[in-house]
Amino acid sequence: MKIKCILIDDEPLAIKVLQNYFNNFHDFEIIGTFNNALDALDFINNNAVDAAFLDINMPMMTGFELISLIENKTMVIITTAFREFAAESYDLDVLDYLVKPIPLPRFIKCIHKITTEFNIKNNIKIENLRIDSHIFIKVDKKMVKINIDEILFIEGMKEYIKVVTIEKTYITHKSLTSLSDELPSDSFIRIHKSYTIALNKVKFIEGNRIQILSYTLPIGRNYSKEVKSKILE
Repeated sequence: MKIKCILIDDEPLAIKVLQNYFNNFHDFEIIGTFNNALDALDFINNNAVDAAFLDINMPMMTGFELISLIENKTMVIITTAFREFAAESYDLDVLDYLVKPIPLPRFIKCIHKITTEFNIKNNIKIENLRIDSHIFIKVDKKMVKINIDEILFIEGMKEYIKVVTIEKTYITHKSLTSLSDELPSDSFIRIHKSYTIALNKVKFIEGNRIQILSYTLPIGRNYSKEVKSKILE
């Protein structure tokens, strides 16, 4: 079962950016794009739409006016260049508020929100609806695709992180926490303030040390109980 989405924006480039992002999430399907709210409203009220991404400032009808006229329980995600409407949007019970230009990591967090809400509404277990099996990180001005199942661990290094995979190591300007949040929580765990590891890559635990291939990593004192419980369960 795919999550059906529509994109509403009078700027073609803004729609194109979202379409490119959605190419990475195969459990989502874009079933319509619209450059004005009036056409979008007719489509939403006559079709099964799970989530609508919409701009606020559009011709004929604003995004806020559109939200007030939606008759079903479509999830609404605001996409706008203006931060100041955030409080007003949440009064209208929108699911998320994305500020343009929308960074890919922020979009991924929104995808997680949609997935969770969709699961709850449809009584689907989270493991049955899987987000695509890779992430993108910025390395030397390029967005590099990394397969999640190839990641061994991630190491935090102040303002940078090191992503260690089976064949290669990547360094990117990002926090350990933000990248860890993009990874599936049932497959990765934080073991130390400086390390997040792939659970299925652990060879053995010895004291407060974890062995992953040829790498020996420390388990932080504050993480020890949870880490050992999850790995050994």
